[in-house]
Amino acid sequence: MNITQQTRFNLLAQSYLNELTLQGKSEKTIDAYCRCIRQTATFFDTCPDNLTVDALKTYFLYLVEHKSWSHVKITRCAIQFLYTHVLKRPWQWVDIVKPPKVQALQDVLSVAEVAAIINTTRQLRYQVYYLTTYSLGLRLSETLNLTIADIDSHLMQVHLRYTKSKKDRIVPLPHATLLALRHYWKTHRHPTLLFPGGKPPHCREGKTLVMDKGGVQKTIKLVANACGITKNVHVHTLRHSIATHLLERGASLRSIQVFLGHACPKTTALYTRMTEEVAQNSQLLHNDIIDSLDITWQEQPHD
Repeated sequence: MNITQQTRFNLLAQSYLNELTLQGKSEKTIDAYCRCIRQTATFFDTCPDNLTVDALKTYFLYLVEHKSWSHVKITRCAIQFLYTHVLKRPWQWVDIVKPPKVQALQDVLSVAEVAAIINTTRQLRYQVYYLTTYSLGLRLSETLNLTIADIDSHLMQVHLRYTKSKKDRIVPLPHATLLALRHYWKTHRHPTLLFPGGKPPHCREGKTLVMDKGGVQKTIKLVANACGITKNVHVHTLRHSIATHLLERGASLRSIQVFLGHACPKTTALYTRMTEEVAQNSQLLHNDIIDSLDITWQEQPHD
């Protein structure tokens, strides 16, 4: 871009960032959308405020041929936001690109496979992390950011704060999970975090550190492979698995929807194996599943 085009783009990018912030988009969404707009500007070597429909079709044809459909969807949403909230122009995305609807069936672990993964894991911190993630039906970051204040051992529940879509939710706390968390906390005794990262005092440049995301993701794949599990296992598989196990034990789809924090029951049904629903106490079922895990805890020396 020449100097004039670059100046226009800089102003547009700032307006775009402002609108994303005003619309309450998450930090990850803001980062992804801004990156897509920069990539669009680089592709055309011009400020993307006067692109024709034909030009956009050319760009999306390139993306479809060279990128994943996930990338195409994010770019589509990013440009749609640009047209709607910054340029104030109509955006007919159906006429430009329409990614196919794919409903992939997620891999699910059996209860025995979950126990095998936890037992084969050689570090106590990862063992407790996987049990907590599975038993509470959490997303990767939800577990990492758990604090002591989130655990209510009297009501046997966990308060999850500012989760996906900026929503709080309450989930039941199995007794076995409470004991595991207490056991692990005694090895580091952090004043606030349950899963601190790095070495004591678990902070860097004044910022408190949590356990590394990459470490827990890499470890679970290595452990699953060591267990002879050929499924595509990642941390989120634990969340899919507990939902499926609850359904198989007779918990209602509605109770699992609340447990997972889904706004729509269709989301819950997409990756759980539906079984006949029976009216039973879901919290008792939940504890029964976690208690059935036969776990041998690894020893971890005190710091």
